[in-house]
Amino acid sequence: MLAKKLLEAAGNATQPNYIEDVFSTYLYTGNGTSQNIVNGIDLSTKGGLVWCKDRTSAGSHYLFDTVRGVDKALQSDTTAAQLSVGGNGINPFNADGFTVNGNIRINVTSDNYASWTFRKQPKFFDVVTYTGNGGVQNIAHSLGSVPGCIIVKATSFAGTRWSVYHRAAGATPQNGRLALNTTDAYAEYPAVPSFIDLWNNTAPTSTQFTVGASIDTNNSGSTYVALLFAHNAGGFGLTGTDNVISCGTFTTDGSGNATVNLGYEPQFLLIKAVNAVSNWVLLDTMRGWPIQTGGTSKNTLYANDPGAENAIDGIGSYSPTATGFTFDTGAASRTNIYIAIRRGPMKVPTDATKVFAPVTVNNTTGTVNTTGFPIDLQLLRLRALANDTVAVDRLRGISTTTTQGERYLLTDTTDAEAAGTSVTRAWDNTGFQTATGYSGYSDIYWNFRRAPSFFDEVCYTGTGANLSVSHNLGTAPQLWIVKGRNGATDWMVGSSLLANTEYLFLNANLAKQIAGGSAMWNSTYPTASTLYLGTASSVNNSASNTYVAYLFATCAGVSKVGSYTGNGSTQTINCGFTGGARFVLIKRTDSTGDWYVYDTARGMTTLTDPYLLLNSTAAESATLGSVTTVSTGFAVNASILAAINTNGASYIYLAIA
Repeated sequence: MLAKKLLEAAGNATQPNYIEDVFSTYLYTGNGTSQNIVNGIDLSTKGGLVWCKDRTSAGSHYLFDTVRGVDKALQSDTTAAQLSVGGNGINPFNADGFTVNGNIRINVTSDNYASWTFRKQPKFFDVVTYTGNGGVQNIAHSLGSVPGCIIVKATSFAGTRWSVYHRAAGATPQNGRLALNTTDAYAEYPAVPSFIDLWNNTAPTSTQFTVGASIDTNNSGSTYVALLFAHNAGGFGLTGTDNVISCGTFTTDGSGNATVNLGYEPQFLLIKAVNAVSNWVLLDTMRGWPIQTGGTSKNTLYANDPGAENAIDGIGSYSPTATGFTFDTGAASRTNIYIAIRRGPMKVPTDATKVFAPVTVNNTTGTVNTTGFPIDLQLLRLRALANDTVAVDRLRGISTTTTQGERYLLTDTTDAEAAGTSVTRAWDNTGFQTATGYSGYSDIYWNFRRAPSFFDEVCYTGTGANLSVSHNLGTAPQLWIVKGRNGATDWMVGSSLLANTEYLFLNANLAKQIAGGSAMWNSTYPTASTLYLGTASSVNNSASNTYVAYLFATCAGVSKVGSYTGNGSTQTINCGFTGGARFVLIKRTDSTGDWYVYDTARGMTTLTDPYLLLNSTAAESATLGSVTTVSTGFAVNASILAAINTNGASYIYLAIA
């Protein structure tokens, strides 16, 4: 009903557009023959571009599009003409992705690959072809807005550069050029007189762009392809006003730092310095683009270079934020241009299996475990042995190959964040692999995907003063959990079901606390866009301290943050579900009580099915569960475990369908 009203208010009679329908970063491993890449993007009827790169080995970037047709590739790191790759390319383009074939170029056995898919969609992306006339001509497009960036390459004529028009590259970008296949700085007319012939000193419009007499963009008789990217054109979300792609610029300060405000959290970034020689850096959150301060970014690829992943950029680190990204420790007064794409999904989930999966593993190292969605947060626990609960998440840094490491926290301790290579491995679009050190054990992995109204995560740096932190949950969080990353701190928990001056400890069984509570959440409940922190050192110490916050909310039919009062016997907790709860987290708030965790992967059908504790290293208890799933949610029974249903006691819970 809300969606319908919003659409009517916007005067939009069509279905809303979402970034997850038009863009995807998809990771895959080559198999040497053929495999379907199912990324949910309709290329066969809508059209678009697929860009592939070998991450493991040196090899060119290969770009395929539906206008030029299957098995026709261009290489962004060379000046070569179009290649006909035969059975070693993409064929066909599908309604839910594409198929890679052959055993070379983009499907070498055991090599890891990244693919970026751009679907044709007004106010996002378009691809067109044309034939040069050696003079001046206007090329029509269907972007539906003024392009923020245009990339042109001759397909039949070798030796031509990839000419890039970017709206923010210079004072008169229609007189200048960047080259995607080189590290060259930006230049324009009159410094380079011939550059006026690239775009004929004519800015693009919402229906066409202009090319002049340059052989790089308009050689007589040669064929060309043009990739067009929109800039802050709206067109997405329920109201049709959300931006999902930006073509902007920023300049670093005297220390080489910058903060860029996009108005959204990015999942993809192509960035290039325009006033210095530099690479075209490709970053995305699927391969690993973690929050960091200082140091040097890893997991980088360069559009102009065939090198394997993990080459060092050499000019600093980039970190996504809830509203944009930061650039740290780079060169002073460096001006950069970029193409940024919004993180998805934008749709509010209606199926909990698309955003949460409990997975039990009893196999050996390297076992592939399927969730059906890309993981953003994973809680890992050994079941039969006394052990910590490990928290690993994409935003802080995870492993996307079998050799990379990850950053982890332990929910039952105050320990600072640590780095390792034996927690979890090879996260991709549909699951993960069991890591070294876990062979022969029975494990439980609770896997969460970030999605509006369900779950979000933010990382921030403390200030020591009252602080407002932006988030993208899209609704007011009802349960939020905060942990210091670079120092020993407790895990602090707030809830809309408690007073805004009260808090809990995730790593302890203590009752709700009020001492110093006004300094915890600044006596302010979070809103649909902002989390509020006070001056307590556990959530907001000085500027050298970093934190992570996990935010949960009630999402109809998917999740429920709620409360109940114990009755000392049996009661059903109605969460509004239709198929029962698959995960339940329970905490008593008026007195001491552990953080009990139940899930259907380990069993929630009998009163003796097991539980684990997030605040304790105790091994799984297999005979004292007392929580079962029922169609509307879950039931609690005090006959075996009184602690989860003590008469008159107050409880809060998080349940997921």
